[in-house]
Amino acid sequence: MSYINQVLPSLLEGLKMTLGVFVLTLVGSLPLGVIVAILQKSPLKVLRWIIDTYITIMRGTPLLLQIVFVYYGLSLANLITLPRFEAAVFTFILNYAAYFAEIFRGGMQAVPAGQYAGAKVLGFSRLQTMWYITLPQVVKTVMPSVGNEVINLIKDTSLVYVIGLGDLMRAGNIAVSRDVTLVPYLLVGAMYLALTIILTIAMRYIEKRLNYYR
Repeated sequence: MSYINQVLPSLLEGLKMTLGVFVLTLVGSLPLGVIVAILQKSPLKVLRWIIDTYITIMRGTPLLLQIVFVYYGLSLANLITLPRFEAAVFTFILNYAAYFAEIFRGGMQAVPAGQYAGAKVLGFSRLQTMWYITLPQVVKTVMPSVGNEVINLIKDTSLVYVIGLGDLMRAGNIAVSRDVTLVPYLLVGAMYLALTIILTIAMRYIEKRLNYYR
């Protein structure tokens, strides 16, 4: 017990970093994902090509490499030098927005075409149709898939170790190497499990609230 009390403060410091990356990524990537999904339906062919290329790159390359490229690659190319935390959050937002965009696009395709025709007959603009008719249905439809991505995100935050950020996993690695015991890993695993359980309960509560027709 005394050893747990000894390593717990450093693990909690790492947990703060993990939660910081998680919350900022969620706040940035969810609205960006909606915007990207809407832009995928743009009548401009060039814009659709740019969006498709962005999504293909983000989904087709490992997140770990993307973090390395944004932090080290952009600096070596003399384009921009981002601090470690900002580089990690920026990369996570770009990556997860691409996944969320595909989820929202699938939700939009599930809306019956007749509703778009009906909105047009009623004189709704494209923006009004999206805001009042499409998005409320899409949010309800895609919540299970969004929930899965949110749970993946909390675990993926451990990848920030590659640029030296002191997250929960890195704090555990340091304690294990220093003290030659697996107890810190057990504590790290328990913390990730607790976060996952809390997120699962929260997402199921939101899904239940959205199922107002059942």
